[in-house]
Amino acid sequence: MARKKKKLSLAYQPLGFALGWLSGALAGKAFQATWKALRHEEDAPDALDPERGWGEVLLAAAVQGAIFAVVRSAVDRTGAKAIQRSTGVWPTKEKAGRD
Repeated sequence: MARKKKKLSLAYQPLGFALGWLSGALAGKAFQATWKALRHEEDAPDALDPERGWGEVLLAAAVQGAIFAVVRSAVDRTGAKAIQRSTGVWPTKEKAGRD
């Protein structure tokens, strides 16, 4: 069983990469829409923008981080569930130091 999981984990890596890219793109769009709804601005503040204050920059970073984490988790979980449905095995990352 452990051998099957290891092979599946290697087979899942390209799919995981594609899902990571997709989740980044979706999260970027979601953040832009959220920022526009919250602040009625097209662009979120950049950390190096001298016109913006600390609070605004940190708020944007916190909102962006939360959205990216939620979208990435949702996309990863959906991919894992699809793999499990099609193969019967849950894809796992191999932990260092475990046999």
